[in-house]
Amino acid sequence: MGIRTAEQYRKGLVDDRTVIYRGRRVGDVEQEPDIRSATDRCGLCFSISADRPDLAVVDGCSAFYHLPRSREDLVARSRLLREISRRGAGAIVLKEVGSDALFALLRACQGEGLERARAFHQRCLDEDLALAVAQTDAKGNRVLSPSQQADPDLYLRIVDSDADSITVRGAKAQTTYSPNADEILVLPTRAMGPGDADYAVSFVIPPATPGLTLYVSPYAAGQRDAFEFPLSSRHRMLESLTVFDDVRVPRERVFLERESATAGPLTLAFVDFHRHTAINYKLPFLDLMVGAAHLVAEANGISGAGHVRDKLARVVSWAETVRGLAELSDVRAGPDERGVWRPDPLVVNLAKYTFAQGYPDAAAILVDLAGGLLVTGPGAEDWADPRIRAVLEKYYAGAVPGERRLRIANLVADLTVRDFGGYQTALNSHAEGSLEAEKVQMIRSFDPGPAIRYAEELAGVAGDTPVGRALTHSMEER
Repeated sequence: MGIRTAEQYRKGLVDDRTVIYRGRRVGDVEQEPDIRSATDRCGLCFSISADRPDLAVVDGCSAFYHLPRSREDLVARSRLLREISRRGAGAIVLKEVGSDALFALLRACQGEGLERARAFHQRCLDEDLALAVAQTDAKGNRVLSPSQQADPDLYLRIVDSDADSITVRGAKAQTTYSPNADEILVLPTRAMGPGDADYAVSFVIPPATPGLTLYVSPYAAGQRDAFEFPLSSRHRMLESLTVFDDVRVPRERVFLERESATAGPLTLAFVDFHRHTAINYKLPFLDLMVGAAHLVAEANGISGAGHVRDKLARVVSWAETVRGLAELSDVRAGPDERGVWRPDPLVVNLAKYTFAQGYPDAAAILVDLAGGLLVTGPGAEDWADPRIRAVLEKYYAGAVPGERRLRIANLVADLTVRDFGGYQTALNSHAEGSLEAEKVQMIRSFDPGPAIRYAEELAGVAGDTPVGRALTHSMEER
């Protein structure tokens, strides 16, 4: 098949998958408006193949699944990620995260698991699949390891196996676009100790697999008017609690089975690519934040004020710092031992950390520049009535006509203070890893040796110092 159309992708979602949404089972995901709107968004990663084959097609297959074998390949992937995000108002669709996980399998799996991963990679190329990734476990008491939990199902685990299959039980939380996927690819969420072997598991299954249930979050549910909600009326992401109730997985679909030592490297291999995807898909979102800040300042007639120019400079500085770091992660990229080019992990995590740390300040600046109109403006029904609209246009005029000012205010409101804005606040802090996770990866990736030796040279002290020995030991352990 090679390349599918968005319509072919859509038709492939109609099966007997078990999807629970707002207290009821959804018989056909294409007939549920909220789920269908997410399918529309995910369809972008298919339609882009038709109008931008230079970006989205490599050797007759989807470029999302093209394994980077050079710096040029990685740069091309970055351009593709940015363009698909621009079309989706600054957020992911499906193939990006799926390919991140697939590349991790190809980098970290061993033996038969690696051969199966290679076969599945070829299938993704041949059939142009859309993959959801289920990685985050429920975790329970986070002080305890998976095998120490009071309820053993709080991390997904293997409960049985035979010559042909494994059987798994448990759940994965926050699985993005699971109702909209062709396949669900499962990864471990953390490194595993010897006592956690049953939890070291990775596989891929169709959403319609018996025993698999997708409990979809209703956050930001409901149909919305495009005037009042210019973003969330057209761009919706879905998350699910993905529950495995003694699900049987054929062995040819299993990539990791009770290999505790591989769980950690596989998790980190996913992080390398997933945060690279994050910093690229967030660049259009950064452009949206910068553009909205300038527009709302103009609409209120305050663009020339000194404090406003200072605030705009802070938003621009934040956005362009992340952009520069995203580009630097490709410049510093290099191959692993299997010849797969990965972005520089230090710079990737620094970029993601910079984005997440700066987002609350940038959102607060937008709210400050916009004023109370964000929560006191008229609704869509008022705007639709010609008599009321004439009054609104008269009294909501600012430095620009009333309609322009209201539409800009609604864009900022949707982006910051409404439920879509609340979703963005949580997403931008925790998606692809928390601030603390990014700091851990930065320390893991940074070699302090040259800096320490330089400082010692200028200080005139011996190199064999306690801090030097401790840092060297720490690097060796990692």
